[in-house]
Amino acid sequence: MKEFIFKIDKIDDIATYIIHNSKSKILAFYAPMGAGKTTLIKALVKELGGKDNVSSPTFGLVNEYADKNGELLGYHFDFYRLEDENEAMDMGLEDYLNTKSWVFMEWPEKIPNLVPIDAQIIKIEILNEKTRKLQLLDII
Repeated sequence: MKEFIFKIDKIDDIATYIIHNSKSKILAFYAPMGAGKTTLIKALVKELGGKDNVSSPTFGLVNEYADKNGELLGYHFDFYRLEDENEAMDMGLEDYLNTKSWVFMEWPEKIPNLVPIDAQIIKIEILNEKTRKLQLLDII
């Protein structure tokens, strides 16, 4: 486990660390509402050379991002509104997970049996308005 306490204005440094040290390209973000999951994913996509505007796919469930050359960079899921894991399976989650692209998963606790065992678990805690604690874990 690796742990960081950081101010939001240093999120780019955290993104750089995650990209270069993650054990997987599948990142599962466990954090309360307002902790900065989407903000961190924006920083990760930027660090990876993404050209797209990053926003939470709350209603569409998945966003696709490309790099500056138009090549697929990754997928961003928001499972917050799912009623059960079958909805994730119906949208083809398994196919997305079997790509070589980056996969960013918000609210993976809504699909506990579908999070790959080799996913990089990222827990974020709110310490105060501008400070977060982030942990990189192997298994949650």
